[in-house]
Amino acid sequence: MYAPVQLLSASRQNLKRLTLIRSLVLVAQAGSVGLAYVANLVTLPWTALCITLAISACLCLATAIRLRGPWPVTELEYASHLGFDLIIHSLLLFYTGGSTNPFVSYYLVPLTIAAATLPWLYSMVLSALALAGYTALLLWYDPLHLDAAARATMQVYGMWLSFALAAALITFFVARMAEELRRQEQHQAQRREESMRDQQLLAVATQAAGAAHELGTPLATMSVLLKELRQEHKEPQLQDDLALLQSQVQLCKESLQQLVRAAEADRRQAIVEQTAREWVEAVLKRWHLMRPEASYRFQCVGRGSAPRMMPPADLSQALLNLLNNATDASPDDLDIRLDWDAQWVKLTIRDNGAGVPLAIAEQIGRPFFTTKGKGFGLGLFLSQASVTRAGGTVKLYNHEDGGTLTELRLPHGAARA
Repeated sequence: MYAPVQLLSASRQNLKRLTLIRSLVLVAQAGSVGLAYVANLVTLPWTALCITLAISACLCLATAIRLRGPWPVTELEYASHLGFDLIIHSLLLFYTGGSTNPFVSYYLVPLTIAAATLPWLYSMVLSALALAGYTALLLWYDPLHLDAAARATMQVYGMWLSFALAAALITFFVARMAEELRRQEQHQAQRREESMRDQQLLAVATQAAGAAHELGTPLATMSVLLKELRQEHKEPQLQDDLALLQSQVQLCKESLQQLVRAAEADRRQAIVEQTAREWVEAVLKRWHLMRPEASYRFQCVGRGSAPRMMPPADLSQALLNLLNNATDASPDDLDIRLDWDAQWVKLTIRDNGAGVPLAIAEQIGRPFFTTKGKGFGLGLFLSQASVTRAGGTVKLYNHEDGGTLTELRLPHGAARA
């Protein structure tokens, strides 16, 4: 399979549009010559005209076949096609009155296209070619044998038709080209944003790896000390507090161990396939151990069997971050719903907090930006990065009844990736 950059390059797209314009002009030229021949309006070198039009038709066909292949279209090739169009137009004008033909203004169409799509050097060469052809037609051409009235009529209507055709073709090409440029700029902006996000992720990952390595020793020390304190102090209330502290330290140790296991599993591509419901319930169970103060209601509202997926570890961590954000906003009565359709798996988390302040809504999700008094402002940023990499989206809304509605969408296929 050939690279998309080659198949969708600007020169290739422009050559496709040029072939379409050339085909339309060829039909108009052939129709005009055929009408003049059938109506016997004027005597022309019919054989030479037919040969010229046949060459132009062959070029259109050859270009269409060439564009079906994988070879990239260079600017030199594209400029050569415009130059050939100028030569064909000059030959047709030579057999139909030269510079007296009102369609001589069509020279401006290829030149406008060249100026809009090619570097200045190619545009200068094509302008020189057009000027040379126009100048030659002032001196050498096959004159039209018409009386004064017929010549005047042809000039008036011919100039109008030539202007209408040139205006339509230039507008079509420039409008499509401007649309393509906007699409390319949007794509480049998206690529720049992804590149910046990846750089930020790399910086965060480097710091996280160092922190995980450094936290192992103090957590082990805290675990030993808590065990000794529980053996020395038998007061019931203190025992409960120490047990809670020991469970939290153990949870931190397990999180670090899981981080290492997840990295190893990702390296080996050892990701377990499960249904969307099983995945969400497993993450909810782990989250509730971390945040026992939260109360929630989980509903699976999707119809039929739940889609199967293979979520990587970072996707589970993304969901944990979203649940923790909702708990920080309001730990009471969280409403969590799982739904799906033929394309998407959708999970919504509604809290009863203060909602998203409109003044800072655009900054939500940026690294190191937080609306909470604690934290580092990385949870939503990392969640969005993980979900985006899986082909999904994370969006936050102010619910009409108060609180924030967090919506996580994952495509079926991307969830298996």
